[in-house]
Amino acid sequence: MASLTIDGQRIEFSEGQTIIEAATAAGVYIPHLCHKPGYTPHGSCKLCTVNVNGRNCSACTFPAAEGQAVLNNTEQLKQDRRKITQMLFVEGNHLCPSCEKSGNCQLQAVGYQLNMLDNHFPHFYPHRAVDASHPEILIDHNRCIFCNLCVRASREKDGKNVFGISGRGINKRLIINSATGQLKDSDIDVNDSAAHICPTGAILIKHTAYQAPIGERIYDHHSIDEVALEQEHGK
Repeated sequence: MASLTIDGQRIEFSEGQTIIEAATAAGVYIPHLCHKPGYTPHGSCKLCTVNVNGRNCSACTFPAAEGQAVLNNTEQLKQDRRKITQMLFVEGNHLCPSCEKSGNCQLQAVGYQLNMLDNHFPHFYPHRAVDASHPEILIDHNRCIFCNLCVRASREKDGKNVFGISGRGINKRLIINSATGQLKDSDIDVNDSAAHICPTGAILIKHTAYQAPIGERIYDHHSIDEVALEQEHGK
């Protein structure tokens, strides 16, 4: 098999794999939010940025190639990832202590993994709506990080195209494919992949909040790198 190195460690990979796929298969964690195995790479969050032969690129979209020298754990990359995470927090309204997803939230877990101790930047406090129109599913737009996972899940797994992203910058928003723009008038179902894939608390299943008490949630006892690698290897 062909191979590359990540922080000096030799990693074998198969043809067609991206750097993050090769790394995860070898037990090497690269921070990410918008990446999920089995879905088309998107490269929107930039947390998985690594240095490949002196050039920064997104590990989830960049193909693995023979002889690549990849840097993943440099102090500069850690600082960049921390800043990206801080910006994701201040660009939305992420109030972790009161959020139903606290302890199960990938954004929160990444913040811990990167030792993010404060938000650093001033909060934007954007005005975003909550769509509770659907009888079984709720969308809190305040928590959306525009990872496009729900968009891809609806299109690629559910075959529906319920979600889309519109606008740019602070005006970017998640939109619903229905006549009224409300979730209740879309064809989403509570069993759809798109209803369960959100890495934050933006898309929630109603009547399930706080069922797991503090101390029994995913990231209460496991760091996100442990969870990501276990999920990849089906443990």
